[in-house]
Amino acid sequence: MLMITFLSSALRVATAAAPPPPHPASSEPQLILAAVVGVAVIVVLITWLRIHPFLSLLLGSLVTGLVAGMPADAATTSFITGFGATSGSVGILIALGAMYGKLLADSGGADRIVDTLVSRTSVRALPWVMGLVGAIIGLPMFFEIGLVLLIPVIILVTRRSKLPLMRVALPAIAGLSAMHGLVPPHPGPLVAIGALGANLGVTLAFGVLVAIPVIILAGPVFSRFAAKWVPVDVPGLFLGTEGDEGDADAAVERKRPSFALALISILLPVVLMLGKALADITASKSTAEWKMILDFLGTPAIALTIAVLAGFFLLGLPAGMNRKSLQDSLTSSLPPIAGILLIVGAGGGFKQVLIDTGIGQVIASFAHGSTGIGILLLAWFIAALIRVATGSATVATVTAAGIMVPLAAHLSTPMVSLLVLAIGSGSLFLSHVNDAGFWLVKEYLGLSVPQTLRSWTVLECIASVVGLAGTLVIALVIGG
Repeated sequence: MLMITFLSSALRVATAAAPPPPHPASSEPQLILAAVVGVAVIVVLITWLRIHPFLSLLLGSLVTGLVAGMPADAATTSFITGFGATSGSVGILIALGAMYGKLLADSGGADRIVDTLVSRTSVRALPWVMGLVGAIIGLPMFFEIGLVLLIPVIILVTRRSKLPLMRVALPAIAGLSAMHGLVPPHPGPLVAIGALGANLGVTLAFGVLVAIPVIILAGPVFSRFAAKWVPVDVPGLFLGTEGDEGDADAAVERKRPSFALALISILLPVVLMLGKALADITASKSTAEWKMILDFLGTPAIALTIAVLAGFFLLGLPAGMNRKSLQDSLTSSLPPIAGILLIVGAGGGFKQVLIDTGIGQVIASFAHGSTGIGILLLAWFIAALIRVATGSATVATVTAAGIMVPLAAHLSTPMVSLLVLAIGSGSLFLSHVNDAGFWLVKEYLGLSVPQTLRSWTVLECIASVVGLAGTLVIALVIGG
Protein backbone atom coordinates (compact mmCIF):
# COMPACT_ATOMS: atom_id res chain seq x y z
CA MET A 1 0.00 0.00 0.00
CA LEU A 2 2.86 2.35 0.82
CA MET A 3 4.37 1.59 -2.60
CA ILE A 4 1.09 2.44 -4.36
CA THR A 5 0.71 5.65 -2.36
CA PHE A 6 4.25 6.76 -3.23
CA LEU A 7 3.80 6.05 -6.94
CA SER A 8 0.45 7.83 -7.03
CA SER A 9 1.97 10.90 -5.35
CA ALA A 10 4.96 10.87 -7.68
CA LEU A 11 2.76 10.90 -10.75
CA ARG A 12 1.09 14.13 -9.52
CA VAL A 13 4.34 16.10 -9.40
CA ALA A 14 2.72 19.19 -10.89
CA THR A 15 -0.69 20.73 -10.27
CA ALA A 16 -1.32 22.39 -13.61
CA ALA A 17 -4.67 21.79 -15.29
CA ALA A 18 -4.77 18.61 -17.36
CA PRO A 19 -6.21 18.29 -20.86
CA PRO A 20 -9.16 15.96 -21.52
CA PRO A 21 -8.50 12.24 -21.06
CA PRO A 22 -6.58 10.93 -24.07
CA HIS A 23 -8.15 7.47 -24.03
CA PRO A 24 -11.76 7.66 -25.23
CA ALA A 25 -12.84 4.41 -23.55
CA SER A 26 -11.41 5.22 -20.12
CA SER A 27 -11.59 8.01 -17.59
CA GLU A 28 -8.50 9.68 -16.24
CA PRO A 29 -8.86 8.08 -12.76
CA GLN A 30 -9.16 4.66 -14.39
CA LEU A 31 -5.95 5.21 -16.36
CA ILE A 32 -4.09 6.38 -13.25
CA LEU A 33 -5.36 3.31 -11.40
CA ALA A 34 -4.19 1.11 -14.28
CA ALA A 35 -0.65 2.54 -14.10
CA VAL A 36 -0.43 2.14 -10.33
CA VAL A 37 -1.89 -1.37 -10.35
CA GLY A 38 0.39 -2.44 -13.21
CA VAL A 39 3.56 -1.29 -11.46
CA ALA A 40 2.35 -2.79 -8.17
CA VAL A 41 1.74 -6.16 -9.86
CA ILE A 42 5.26 -6.13 -11.31
CA VAL A 43 6.77 -5.28 -7.92
CA VAL A 44 4.75 -7.92 -6.02
CA LEU A 45 5.48 -10.67 -8.53
CA ILE A 46 9.22 -10.01 -8.43
CA THR A 47 9.64 -9.40 -4.71
CA TRP A 48 7.03 -11.62 -3.03
CA LEU A 49 6.39 -14.47 -5.46
CA ARG A 50 9.97 -14.45 -6.80
CA ILE A 51 8.81 -14.70 -10.40
CA HIS A 52 11.35 -13.88 -13.11
CA PRO A 53 11.25 -10.18 -14.11
CA PHE A 54 10.45 -11.07 -17.74
CA LEU A 55 7.25 -12.89 -16.80
CA SER A 56 6.45 -10.25 -14.17
CA LEU A 57 6.70 -7.45 -16.74
CA LEU A 58 4.59 -9.43 -19.20
CA LEU A 59 1.82 -10.05 -16.65
CA GLY A 60 2.02 -6.50 -15.31
CA SER A 61 1.67 -5.11 -18.82
CA LEU A 62 -1.43 -7.20 -19.53
CA VAL A 63 -2.99 -6.22 -16.20
CA THR A 64 -2.28 -2.56 -16.96
CA GLY A 65 -3.98 -2.81 -20.34
CA LEU A 66 -7.04 -4.64 -18.99
CA VAL A 67 -7.53 -2.25 -16.05
CA ALA A 68 -7.22 0.67 -18.48
CA GLY A 69 -10.07 -0.75 -20.55
CA MET A 70 -8.14 -2.28 -23.46
CA PRO A 71 -9.48 -5.51 -24.99
CA ALA A 72 -7.30 -8.51 -24.08
CA ASP A 73 -6.15 -9.08 -27.67
CA ALA A 74 -5.25 -5.39 -28.08
CA ALA A 75 -3.21 -5.42 -24.86
CA THR A 76 -1.38 -8.53 -26.05
CA THR A 77 -0.68 -7.01 -29.47
CA SER A 78 0.57 -3.81 -27.85
CA PHE A 79 2.99 -5.73 -25.63
CA ILE A 80 4.29 -7.82 -28.54
CA THR A 81 4.80 -4.69 -30.67
CA GLY A 82 6.81 -2.98 -27.95
CA PHE A 83 8.78 -6.12 -27.18
CA GLY A 84 9.75 -6.56 -30.83
CA ALA A 85 10.71 -2.94 -31.37
CA THR A 86 12.91 -2.82 -28.27
CA SER A 87 14.53 -6.21 -28.88
CA GLY A 88 15.24 -5.26 -32.48
CA SER A 89 17.13 -2.13 -31.53
CA VAL A 90 18.52 -2.41 -28.01
CA GLY A 91 18.83 -6.20 -28.11
CA ILE A 92 21.34 -6.04 -30.97
CA LEU A 93 23.52 -3.61 -29.01
CA ILE A 94 23.41 -5.73 -25.86
CA ALA A 95 24.45 -8.83 -27.81
CA LEU A 96 27.34 -7.00 -29.50
CA GLY A 97 28.45 -5.55 -26.16
CA ALA A 98 28.44 -9.00 -24.58
CA MET A 99 30.51 -10.42 -27.43
CA TYR A 100 33.08 -7.67 -27.14
CA GLY A 101 33.27 -7.93 -23.35
CA LYS A 102 33.87 -11.69 -23.50
CA LEU A 103 36.55 -11.24 -26.15
CA LEU A 104 38.27 -8.61 -24.02
CA ALA A 105 38.28 -10.96 -21.03
CA ASP A 106 39.26 -14.16 -22.86
CA SER A 107 42.12 -12.52 -24.75
CA GLY A 108 43.69 -11.19 -21.55
CA GLY A 109 43.19 -7.60 -22.70
CA ALA A 110 41.36 -6.69 -19.51
CA ASP A 111 44.11 -8.29 -17.43
CA ARG A 112 46.74 -6.33 -19.34
CA ILE A 113 45.04 -3.00 -18.64
CA VAL A 114 44.63 -3.78 -14.96
CA ASP A 115 48.18 -5.08 -14.50
CA THR A 116 49.74 -2.13 -16.34
CA LEU A 117 47.87 0.54 -14.39
CA VAL A 118 48.35 -1.11 -11.00
CA SER A 119 52.05 -1.94 -11.48
CA ARG A 120 52.87 1.72 -12.23
CA THR A 121 51.05 3.18 -9.27
CA SER A 122 52.17 4.13 -5.78
CA VAL A 123 50.33 2.66 -2.80
CA ARG A 124 48.89 6.07 -1.96
CA ALA A 125 47.36 6.47 -5.41
CA LEU A 126 46.05 2.92 -5.67
CA PRO A 127 42.42 3.71 -4.63
CA TRP A 128 42.21 6.32 -7.39
CA VAL A 129 43.73 4.01 -9.97
CA MET A 130 41.38 1.19 -8.96
CA GLY A 131 38.47 3.56 -9.60
CA LEU A 132 39.90 4.24 -13.06
CA VAL A 133 40.41 0.52 -13.65
CA GLY A 134 36.79 -0.17 -12.69
CA ALA A 135 35.55 2.53 -15.05
CA ILE A 136 37.67 1.34 -17.99
CA ILE A 137 36.73 -2.31 -17.52
CA GLY A 138 33.13 -1.34 -16.82
CA LEU A 139 32.80 0.66 -20.03
CA PRO A 140 32.29 -2.37 -22.31
CA MET A 141 31.23 -4.98 -19.73
CA PHE A 142 28.14 -5.76 -17.70
CA PHE A 143 28.50 -5.16 -13.96
CA GLU A 144 28.47 -8.82 -12.97
CA ILE A 145 31.07 -9.81 -15.59
CA GLY A 146 33.31 -6.89 -14.67
CA LEU A 147 33.07 -7.74 -10.97
CA VAL A 148 33.98 -11.40 -11.52
CA LEU A 149 36.92 -10.26 -13.64
CA LEU A 150 38.18 -7.70 -11.13
CA ILE A 151 37.79 -9.67 -7.88
CA PRO A 152 41.10 -11.59 -8.29
CA VAL A 153 42.85 -8.29 -9.04
CA ILE A 154 41.24 -6.57 -6.05
CA ILE A 155 42.33 -9.34 -3.69
CA LEU A 156 45.88 -9.69 -5.03
CA VAL A 157 46.44 -5.91 -5.07
CA THR A 158 45.17 -5.68 -1.49
CA ARG A 159 47.62 -8.37 -0.37
CA ARG A 160 50.60 -6.76 -2.06
CA SER A 161 49.82 -3.16 -1.10
CA LYS A 162 48.84 -3.98 2.53
CA LEU A 163 45.97 -1.49 2.19
CA PRO A 164 42.61 -2.24 3.85
CA LEU A 165 40.35 -4.29 1.58
CA MET A 166 37.72 -1.53 1.38
CA ARG A 167 40.28 0.99 0.12
CA VAL A 168 41.00 -1.19 -2.92
CA ALA A 169 37.65 -2.90 -3.54
CA LEU A 170 35.16 -0.06 -3.27
CA PRO A 171 36.81 2.32 -5.79
CA ALA A 172 36.90 -0.46 -8.40
CA ILE A 173 33.28 -1.41 -7.70
CA ALA A 174 32.25 2.26 -7.83
CA GLY A 175 33.77 2.53 -11.31
CA LEU A 176 31.87 -0.55 -12.47
CA SER A 177 28.59 0.61 -10.95
CA ALA A 178 28.77 4.14 -12.38
CA MET A 179 29.37 2.83 -15.89
CA HIS A 180 26.55 0.30 -15.48
CA GLY A 181 23.97 2.88 -14.47
CA LEU A 182 24.98 5.92 -16.49
CA VAL A 183 26.90 5.05 -19.63
CA PRO A 184 25.80 3.12 -22.75
CA PRO A 185 26.22 0.45 -24.10
CA HIS A 186 24.93 -1.02 -20.83
CA PRO A 187 21.37 -2.42 -21.02
CA GLY A 188 19.73 0.10 -18.68
CA PRO A 189 20.94 3.30 -20.34
CA LEU A 190 20.42 1.77 -23.78
CA VAL A 191 16.80 0.87 -23.20
CA ALA A 192 16.11 4.30 -21.69
CA ILE A 193 17.75 5.96 -24.70
CA GLY A 194 15.62 3.88 -27.05
CA ALA A 195 12.38 4.43 -25.15
CA LEU A 196 12.83 8.17 -24.69
CA GLY A 197 14.37 8.84 -28.10
CA ALA A 198 17.55 10.30 -26.62
CA ASN A 199 20.66 11.07 -28.64
CA LEU A 200 23.14 8.33 -27.79
CA GLY A 201 26.25 10.45 -28.35
CA VAL A 202 25.01 13.29 -26.16
CA THR A 203 23.92 10.83 -23.48
CA LEU A 204 27.30 9.11 -23.61
CA ALA A 205 29.14 12.42 -23.23
CA PHE A 206 26.93 13.58 -20.34
CA GLY A 207 27.09 10.13 -18.77
CA VAL A 208 30.88 10.11 -18.67
CA LEU A 209 30.85 13.66 -17.28
CA VAL A 210 28.44 12.73 -14.48
CA ALA A 211 30.24 9.44 -13.79
CA ILE A 212 33.50 11.21 -12.85
CA PRO A 213 32.30 12.77 -9.56
CA VAL A 214 30.22 9.64 -8.88
CA ILE A 215 33.32 7.43 -9.03
CA ILE A 216 35.43 9.87 -7.00
CA LEU A 217 32.96 10.34 -4.15
CA ALA A 218 31.56 6.81 -4.02
CA GLY A 219 34.99 5.27 -4.56
CA PRO A 220 38.27 6.70 -3.22
CA VAL A 221 36.61 9.27 -0.92
CA PHE A 222 33.98 6.98 0.61
CA SER A 223 36.45 4.08 0.89
CA ARG A 224 38.36 6.04 3.56
CA PHE A 225 35.34 5.88 5.86
CA ALA A 226 34.32 2.37 4.82
CA ALA A 227 37.78 1.05 5.74
CA LYS A 228 37.07 2.15 9.34
CA TRP A 229 33.47 0.94 9.39
CA VAL A 230 34.25 -2.44 7.80
CA PRO A 231 37.72 -3.56 8.95
CA VAL A 232 37.82 -7.02 7.34
CA ASP A 233 40.62 -9.38 6.40
CA VAL A 234 41.43 -10.20 2.81
CA PRO A 235 39.55 -13.33 1.65
CA GLY A 236 41.75 -16.39 1.13
CA LEU A 237 40.99 -16.63 -2.57
CA PHE A 238 43.20 -16.97 -5.65
CA LEU A 239 46.26 -18.23 -3.81
CA GLY A 240 48.33 -20.58 -5.98
CA THR A 241 50.72 -23.18 -4.71
CA GLU A 242 53.50 -20.61 -4.83
CA GLY A 243 51.52 -17.75 -3.25
CA ASP A 244 51.04 -14.31 -4.69
CA GLU A 245 54.32 -14.07 -6.49
CA GLY A 246 53.67 -17.30 -8.37
CA ASP A 247 50.35 -15.91 -9.53
CA ALA A 248 51.95 -12.66 -10.58
CA ASP A 249 54.62 -14.46 -12.59
CA ALA A 250 52.01 -16.58 -14.33
CA ALA A 251 50.08 -13.45 -15.24
CA VAL A 252 53.20 -11.83 -16.70
CA GLU A 253 54.13 -14.90 -18.77
CA ARG A 254 50.70 -15.31 -20.37
CA LYS A 255 50.47 -14.21 -23.99
CA ARG A 256 48.28 -11.12 -24.02
CA PRO A 257 47.70 -8.03 -26.17
CA SER A 258 49.68 -4.92 -25.30
CA PHE A 259 48.24 -2.21 -23.07
CA ALA A 260 48.01 0.21 -26.01
CA LEU A 261 46.09 -2.25 -28.20
CA ALA A 262 43.68 -3.18 -25.41
CA LEU A 263 42.99 0.47 -24.57
CA ILE A 264 42.48 1.41 -28.24
CA SER A 265 40.06 -1.48 -28.58
CA ILE A 266 37.96 -0.36 -25.60
CA LEU A 267 37.86 3.29 -26.60
CA LEU A 268 37.19 2.70 -30.31
CA PRO A 269 33.36 2.48 -30.16
CA VAL A 270 33.22 5.36 -27.69
CA VAL A 271 35.25 7.60 -30.00
CA LEU A 272 33.07 6.64 -32.98
CA MET A 273 29.82 7.43 -31.14
CA LEU A 274 31.17 10.69 -29.74
CA GLY A 275 32.41 11.64 -33.21
CA LYS A 276 28.89 11.27 -34.56
CA ALA A 277 27.51 13.37 -31.70
CA LEU A 278 30.05 16.15 -32.30
CA ALA A 279 29.27 16.10 -36.02
CA ASP A 280 25.57 16.43 -35.27
CA ILE A 281 26.25 19.44 -33.05
CA THR A 282 28.81 21.29 -35.17
CA ALA A 283 27.71 20.53 -38.73
CA SER A 284 24.53 21.19 -40.64
CA LYS A 285 22.52 18.32 -42.06
CA SER A 286 23.38 19.37 -45.58
CA THR A 287 27.15 19.07 -45.14
CA ALA A 288 28.97 16.62 -47.25
CA GLU A 289 30.48 13.24 -47.15
CA TRP A 290 32.58 13.42 -44.02
CA LYS A 291 29.49 13.91 -41.87
CA MET A 292 27.68 11.05 -43.60
CA ILE A 293 30.66 8.83 -42.87
CA LEU A 294 30.75 9.87 -39.20
CA ASP A 295 27.00 9.36 -38.92
CA PHE A 296 27.35 5.84 -40.28
CA LEU A 297 30.38 4.85 -38.21
CA GLY A 298 28.93 6.40 -35.05
CA THR A 299 25.61 4.57 -35.27
CA PRO A 300 25.64 2.40 -32.11
CA ALA A 301 25.14 -0.93 -33.87
CA ILE A 302 27.87 -0.12 -36.41
CA ALA A 303 30.30 1.22 -33.78
CA LEU A 304 29.94 -1.91 -31.65
CA THR A 305 30.19 -4.18 -34.68
CA ILE A 306 33.42 -2.45 -35.64
CA ALA A 307 34.66 -2.89 -32.05
CA VAL A 308 33.99 -6.64 -32.17
CA LEU A 309 35.66 -7.05 -35.56
CA ALA A 310 38.61 -4.88 -34.55
CA GLY A 311 38.89 -6.98 -31.41
CA PHE A 312 39.82 -9.98 -33.54
CA PHE A 313 42.98 -8.16 -34.64
CA LEU A 314 43.70 -5.91 -31.64
CA LEU A 315 42.93 -8.51 -28.95
CA GLY A 316 42.55 -12.02 -30.35
CA LEU A 317 45.56 -12.34 -32.65
CA PRO A 318 48.09 -10.78 -30.22
CA ALA A 319 46.80 -13.22 -27.58
CA GLY A 320 47.38 -16.18 -29.89
CA MET A 321 43.68 -16.95 -30.31
CA ASN A 322 42.83 -19.00 -33.42
CA ARG A 323 39.55 -19.11 -35.31
CA LYS A 324 38.13 -21.81 -33.06
CA SER A 325 38.94 -19.98 -29.82
CA LEU A 326 37.50 -16.74 -31.23
CA GLN A 327 34.34 -18.56 -32.23
CA ASP A 328 34.07 -20.22 -28.81
CA SER A 329 34.53 -16.86 -27.05
CA LEU A 330 31.78 -15.17 -29.07
CA THR A 331 29.41 -18.13 -28.78
CA SER A 332 29.82 -18.44 -25.02
CA SER A 333 29.10 -14.71 -24.56
CA LEU A 334 25.44 -14.95 -25.54
CA PRO A 335 23.75 -17.50 -23.20
CA PRO A 336 24.45 -15.46 -20.01
CA ILE A 337 22.62 -12.41 -21.42
CA ALA A 338 19.46 -14.24 -22.51
CA GLY A 339 17.64 -13.16 -19.35
CA ILE A 340 18.73 -9.55 -19.79
CA LEU A 341 17.49 -9.50 -23.38
CA LEU A 342 14.08 -10.82 -22.32
CA ILE A 343 13.79 -8.31 -19.45
CA VAL A 344 14.73 -5.40 -21.69
CA GLY A 345 12.27 -6.53 -24.38
CA ALA A 346 9.50 -6.93 -21.82
CA GLY A 347 10.24 -3.44 -20.54
CA GLY A 348 9.68 -2.20 -24.08
CA GLY A 349 6.38 -4.06 -24.16
CA PHE A 350 5.28 -2.42 -20.92
CA LYS A 351 6.21 0.98 -22.31
CA GLN A 352 4.09 0.37 -25.41
CA VAL A 353 1.07 -0.62 -23.32
CA LEU A 354 1.41 2.62 -21.34
CA ILE A 355 1.44 4.57 -24.60
CA ASP A 356 -1.38 2.72 -26.36
CA THR A 357 -3.77 2.91 -23.40
CA GLY A 358 -3.32 6.67 -23.14
CA ILE A 359 -1.76 6.38 -19.69
CA GLY A 360 1.36 8.10 -20.97
CA GLN A 361 -0.53 11.22 -21.94
CA VAL A 362 -2.26 11.35 -18.56
CA ILE A 363 1.12 11.21 -16.87
CA ALA A 364 2.35 13.96 -19.17
CA SER A 365 -0.65 16.11 -18.29
CA PHE A 366 0.20 15.92 -14.59
CA ALA A 367 3.72 17.15 -15.27
CA HIS A 368 2.57 19.81 -17.74
CA GLY A 369 4.16 23.11 -16.81
CA SER A 370 6.87 21.50 -14.67
CA THR A 371 10.42 22.65 -15.21
CA GLY A 372 13.08 20.32 -16.55
CA ILE A 373 14.44 20.03 -13.01
CA GLY A 374 11.07 18.83 -11.71
CA ILE A 375 10.84 16.17 -14.40
CA LEU A 376 14.37 14.96 -13.64
CA LEU A 377 13.53 14.66 -9.94
CA LEU A 378 10.35 12.74 -10.75
CA ALA A 379 12.25 10.35 -13.02
CA TRP A 380 14.90 9.71 -10.36
CA PHE A 381 12.27 9.13 -7.67
CA ILE A 382 10.28 6.60 -9.71
CA ALA A 383 13.40 4.67 -10.74
CA ALA A 384 14.74 4.65 -7.17
CA LEU A 385 11.41 3.43 -5.80
CA ILE A 386 11.21 0.54 -8.25
CA ARG A 387 14.88 -0.31 -7.65
CA VAL A 388 14.38 -0.55 -3.89
CA ALA A 389 11.25 -2.66 -4.37
CA THR A 390 12.50 -5.07 -7.05
CA GLY A 391 16.27 -5.10 -6.49
CA SER A 392 16.93 -4.81 -10.24
CA ALA A 393 18.53 -1.74 -11.76
CA THR A 394 17.51 -2.89 -15.23
CA VAL A 395 13.85 -3.38 -14.27
CA ALA A 396 13.86 0.01 -12.54
CA THR A 397 15.28 1.69 -15.63
CA VAL A 398 13.01 0.10 -18.22
CA THR A 399 9.88 0.66 -16.11
CA ALA A 400 10.69 4.27 -15.23
CA ALA A 401 11.63 5.01 -18.85
CA GLY A 402 8.28 3.66 -20.01
CA ILE A 403 6.44 5.87 -17.54
CA MET A 404 8.38 8.98 -18.55
CA VAL A 405 8.09 8.56 -22.35
CA PRO A 406 5.36 11.21 -22.88
CA LEU A 407 7.35 13.84 -21.00
CA ALA A 408 10.37 13.42 -23.26
CA ALA A 409 8.44 14.61 -26.32
CA HIS A 410 8.46 18.19 -25.03
CA LEU A 411 12.09 18.32 -23.92
CA SER A 412 15.15 19.50 -25.82
CA THR A 413 17.72 16.95 -27.01
CA PRO A 414 20.15 17.62 -24.11
CA MET A 415 17.32 17.43 -21.55
CA VAL A 416 16.16 14.06 -22.87
CA SER A 417 19.70 12.76 -22.38
CA LEU A 418 19.67 14.14 -18.83
CA LEU A 419 16.34 12.39 -18.27
CA VAL A 420 18.09 9.12 -19.15
CA LEU A 421 20.81 9.90 -16.60
CA ALA A 422 18.28 10.80 -13.89
CA ILE A 423 16.60 7.44 -14.40
CA GLY A 424 19.96 5.67 -14.45
CA SER A 425 21.00 7.39 -11.21
CA GLY A 426 17.74 6.38 -9.55
CA SER A 427 18.23 2.77 -10.65
CA LEU A 428 21.40 2.56 -8.53
CA PHE A 429 19.76 3.61 -5.27
CA LEU A 430 19.85 1.47 -2.09
CA SER A 431 20.92 -1.97 -3.23
CA HIS A 432 20.00 -4.41 -0.45
CA VAL A 433 19.10 -8.07 0.14
CA ASN A 434 16.74 -8.39 -2.85
CA ASP A 435 19.55 -7.49 -5.28
CA ALA A 436 21.77 -10.20 -6.79
CA GLY A 437 24.66 -7.72 -6.88
CA PHE A 438 24.41 -7.32 -3.10
CA TRP A 439 25.07 -11.03 -2.56
CA LEU A 440 27.76 -11.15 -5.23
CA VAL A 441 29.75 -8.42 -3.47
CA LYS A 442 29.10 -9.97 -0.04
CA GLU A 443 30.33 -13.44 -0.96
CA TYR A 444 33.37 -12.39 -3.01
CA LEU A 445 34.64 -9.98 -0.36
CA GLY A 446 33.79 -12.29 2.54
CA LEU A 447 31.49 -9.79 4.29
CA SER A 448 28.57 -10.24 6.64
CA VAL A 449 25.17 -8.79 5.74
CA PRO A 450 25.60 -5.75 8.07
CA GLN A 451 29.09 -5.13 6.66
CA THR A 452 27.75 -5.29 3.10
CA LEU A 453 25.02 -2.79 4.02
CA ARG A 454 27.62 -0.40 5.50
CA SER A 455 29.87 -0.62 2.43
CA TRP A 456 28.20 -1.68 -0.82
CA THR A 457 24.73 -0.35 -0.01
CA VAL A 458 26.04 3.03 1.13
CA LEU A 459 28.26 3.18 -1.97
CA GLU A 460 25.22 2.70 -4.21
CA CYS A 461 23.25 5.38 -2.36
CA ILE A 462 26.15 7.84 -2.75
CA ALA A 463 26.47 6.98 -6.46
CA SER A 464 22.73 7.49 -6.98
CA VAL A 465 22.51 10.84 -5.18
CA VAL A 466 25.73 12.23 -6.68
CA GLY A 467 24.58 11.07 -10.12
CA LEU A 468 21.31 12.97 -9.65
CA ALA A 469 23.18 16.04 -8.39
CA GLY A 470 25.51 16.00 -11.39
CA THR A 471 22.55 15.65 -13.73
CA LEU A 472 20.78 18.60 -12.13
CA VAL A 473 23.91 20.75 -12.31
CA ILE A 474 24.23 20.11 -16.05
CA ALA A 475 20.53 20.90 -16.47
CA LEU A 476 21.01 24.25 -14.72
CA VAL A 477 24.06 25.06 -16.82
CA ILE A 478 22.30 24.38 -20.11
CA GLY A 479 19.20 26.18 -18.92
CA GLY A 480 16.87 23.19 -18.42
